[in-house]
Amino acid sequence: MEQTKTKIKQFLAQFFGSHQLQDNEDIFALGFVNSMFAMQLVLFIEQEFKVAIENEDLDFENFRTIEAMSNLIERKMAVLAGK
Repeated sequence: MEQTKTKIKQFLAQFFGSHQLQDNEDIFALGFVNSMFAMQLVLFIEQEFKVAIENEDLDFENFRTIEAMSNLIERKMAVLAGK
């Protein structure tokens, strides 16, 4: 799970400049996220972690924090492992 968070942080660092994003910091509340960035984030998660983000996954709560994204990825990977 820490490796997942690290990869997400590295991706987000490209867009957040010098801001040191914390695991539970709301990226939407910080004002860094627009709709184009949200799509880039979904694509990054799908490509980096080899998971499919379904329509029902496209909830702000799943992408609001590094912790939430990591939890979503872990759930998606657990489903894949169970198939």
